[in-house]
Amino acid sequence: MLKIAIATQNEGKIREIEGYSHPVQSRIEWITYKQIKDFPQVEETGDTFLDNASLKAEAISRHTQLMVVADDSGLKVDALEGRPGVLSSRFAGDQATDEENRIKLLRELEGIDIAQRGAQFVCSLVLWDPQQGLLFKTEGICPGRIGFVERGQGGFGYDSLFIPDGFTRTMAELSSKEKNNISHRGKALSSFYRFIENF
Repeated sequence: MLKIAIATQNEGKIREIEGYSHPVQSRIEWITYKQIKDFPQVEETGDTFLDNASLKAEAISRHTQLMVVADDSGLKVDALEGRPGVLSSRFAGDQATDEENRIKLLRELEGIDIAQRGAQFVCSLVLWDPQQGLLFKTEGICPGRIGFVERGQGGFGYDSLFIPDGFTRTMAELSSKEKNNISHRGKALSSFYRFIENF
């Protein structure tokens, strides 16, 4: 059994990582922040999603002496020249709520036609080992567009505004299985499990 810590206190991310269905899942014992004393608060100072994922993974691996999975993810909007990007979770300010971030996004996209509201969710995911450092890295991308109003009760973050390509529903209106099949994090986790199968 592989013990792997998850480098986040975001309950939505933890749910998606623990809930991702894969045959290799049974070989992993996930350790969350609730089981880690003095869970480190890591400042996300990187310029890229990969930088931030690596910062979190290394710090928590050093603290726990466990292998660590970390992801950094966010939303890149074409009409905003790729913003909010790495600042997705604090788009409306350092202590902003998901709702405040969504309100700011809608405000910045006011008057912009649906054809110009292209966007993509991006997830950089790494596996870090306390002795060997970076063992694995991958990136998952989910293209789509930003709707005009929030729809759906599922998911978190910008899910209720994001309509994936090929769908008329928002990410927040999809089932967990549907979301995992197409989402940025689902794609990254699929690559991660292919690595673990041969680990």
